[in-house]
Amino acid sequence: MPAPLVAASFARCTRIAHWRGWREGGARLLSPLLLLLAWEVAARTGLLPPRVLAAPSAIGGTLWQMLASGELGGHLLVSLRRALSGLAIGVGCGTLLALLAGLSRRGELVVDSPMQMLRTLPFLAIVPLFILWFGVGETPKIALIALGTTFPIYLTLFSGIRSLDPKLLEAAHLLGLSRGEQIIHVVLPGALPAFFVGLRYAFGISWLGLVVVEQINANAGIGYLVNDARDFMRTDVIVICLLIYSVLGLAIDSLVRVLERFALAWRPTFIRT
Repeated sequence: MPAPLVAASFARCTRIAHWRGWREGGARLLSPLLLLLAWEVAARTGLLPPRVLAAPSAIGGTLWQMLASGELGGHLLVSLRRALSGLAIGVGCGTLLALLAGLSRRGELVVDSPMQMLRTLPFLAIVPLFILWFGVGETPKIALIALGTTFPIYLTLFSGIRSLDPKLLEAAHLLGLSRGEQIIHVVLPGALPAFFVGLRYAFGISWLGLVVVEQINANAGIGYLVNDARDFMRTDVIVICLLIYSVLGLAIDSLVRVLERFALAWRPTFIRT
């Protein structure tokens, strides 16, 4: 086949593929758009009262007002500071405890049993005790998030260390690596995938914990906005806060995926896109 015909055929196939991609993307967007339209019509005609669920247009107007006034940004910064502070403490404690238990049998005997007992305690049941210990300021809020995020890091990293292929450690021993070198060059890199799984779980728990802790005498934050909107039956504000939780959760999960892609690029089985 002549080269011009080959090029023309390739260009035609490329246009068809692009058209199919746009068509499938439009089809995926059609059902959400129809749902929003039905929601708007139901709210406008009175079938869906505002106290049950505000109209999408009303939610959009409220969102714009809160952004323009800076109210939403201020509350969001407060919530992010609480969530990230608690997460940093939880990740640090969970990593340290997992290393102590995973790298030593004695450490496992000392650490693992108390951790397994503590992780079964209901989250809300600990709130009154933390209030008695730390008062009603920022400390109990951050401490509760830290406690909740410690366990997924501990469990996944401990499992990653203990499930490491023994052949890798045997090869490292034959190569003459010391105990410390084996931990640095073999054990810790091999446990990184499990650590990132725990980190993604910990991020999710930090957002869930944020909803709980911002009900403890809070005067700022996304959880405070939800409680305040509930008292005044502002369903538009509640929906906005829920959207913020979901969007930020997705954004943070995407960030962890990017970090995971760079940190695990050395793995031959890691899928690159």
